[in-house]
Amino acid sequence: MSDPNFNVLLYSDGSLHSFSAAVYTARLMQNMPYMHLTVVQVQEHVLGSEYRWIDTWPISPNSAWMKKILEEADEETKKEYSDILKKTQAVFLKKGLEINYQMLIAKATISETADAIIDYAVKNSFNLIIMGTRGLTDLKGLIFGSVAHTMLNRSPIPVLLIKKLPQELIDTYERAAGIGNG
Repeated sequence: MSDPNFNVLLYSDGSLHSFSAAVYTARLMQNMPYMHLTVVQVQEHVLGSEYRWIDTWPISPNSAWMKKILEEADEETKKEYSDILKKTQAVFLKKGLEINYQMLIAKATISETADAIIDYAVKNSFNLIIMGTRGLTDLKGLIFGSVAHTMLNRSPIPVLLIKKLPQELIDTYERAAGIGNG
């Protein structure tokens, strides 16, 4: 018998666009009882560290690795990571939804970030990848590229892109969750 669970990966970079994707995903989860969600962040490297963890940390680190990295991170990195997690988690807690978190490490390029997400998603049998999109114009997108565009072109797993939601809806979610200035 096949697995009835629908495993979804939500990529979050802490931007307003990824927050829109989190709000949309929370609404989607309410209508899909078999949906299991993992929020994934990609960290370029641990700031202030002499040692290059980026070159040795596996795509799927275990909790001991994560604990060691966060213990060695500077306070600014710890606060940034914590703030992103709290804001995203609040969206799901507000609705009573359970989620998992995973941090991936990749070099600071669009290509490496997309490859890390895709590799993790494939190895862990995800059915869908959801992410926010900044909606760069065609010219800017061609010149600078984007993680979303790269994901669409490379991922063997369907990718759902979420444009920025109306500000009123975002403000409502932030007020209800007790976050932000909305």
